[in-house]
Amino acid sequence: MESFYPEFAAAFSRLRGLAAGRRVAVIGHSRPDGDCIGSQVALARLLKATTREVVCVNSDPVPRRLGFLAGDMKFLRTEDALLLPPDCAAIFVDCADHARGGERLSTRFPSPIGNIDHHLSNADYAGVNIVDSESAATCEILAGLALDAGLAVDAATAMALYAGILTDTGQFRFNSTSRRCFVLAGELVARGASPAEAGDQLYERESPGKLQMVQRFLASLTRECGGRVCIGTLTQDDFSATGTSAEDTEGIVDYARSIEGVDVGILIEERPDNGVKASLRARDPAYRIDLVAGQFNGGGHACAAGLSLKTGAGEFRKQLVEALARRLAEVDAARAGGGARDARRDGA
Repeated sequence: MESFYPEFAAAFSRLRGLAAGRRVAVIGHSRPDGDCIGSQVALARLLKATTREVVCVNSDPVPRRLGFLAGDMKFLRTEDALLLPPDCAAIFVDCADHARGGERLSTRFPSPIGNIDHHLSNADYAGVNIVDSESAATCEILAGLALDAGLAVDAATAMALYAGILTDTGQFRFNSTSRRCFVLAGELVARGASPAEAGDQLYERESPGKLQMVQRFLASLTRECGGRVCIGTLTQDDFSATGTSAEDTEGIVDYARSIEGVDVGILIEERPDNGVKASLRARDPAYRIDLVAGQFNGGGHACAAGLSLKTGAGEFRKQLVEALARRLAEVDAARAGGGARDARRDGA
């Protein structure tokens, strides 16, 4: 079998050595998605045989549609994690920066022993950093590392890894989808991952409220920058009227990007604290919307980025449109001059 991540073999071995015999918390980001939960479950299961105790920690609950991945794995919320013994080590997965898991968790675990991630903006904040922005998903990295190291990957671990790759490649559609994604997916299916079950659990169990939310989002869509940017908004009234929560917004932004002629799709969510959260999706990695999100203290990938701000939706929308207009103009100028900008692959 081919080697997938030989450049990280020594680092992964070192990280497993640091975790051996200790209590370990595998920490994911707030509002976890399939790659986050999948990588947490998979890493925890891979470490379980050699650690004293391993738990998964998130500031938000496991989303309903991802519950099938968690199985019997122990998940703690922030409040309970703060009570873990002082000697508990932390490994952050799918977190572009130390604060992505939440301020209280980054304070509780100021020196994580590991950081495994695929975000372009990752800041290498741990003792051992395994970061590859060319990978489509953190689960892709973990799957390759596990197979390279000859670790036992059981059916539950394989399913968690497969689901993370499936969701972060947009069902193998995004620019980040590589031959390696398909090879690893095949290896995981051979070890017990079920594409049919993953597809059913992830994409065939939407609530009526979610569909009503989609209707409201579609009705809110407007186009900016000569039609190249499409923006939709969800208000707190939308959440209340449909009986939905933040986890139900997963994937909705893709509707804005899917319109012919649109280069960048945006979802702006009003938050209960009078702030906003924005999800940005681009068709072409040349647009580097992670740089646009970075102007608002966000980040992510070339084609998928996000941010959160304590500001009003109206003022933020104006500033975001201006930033996107500048970015589109920069890319257009570079292309007109014959100098294609370097761009990393998309990810989610």
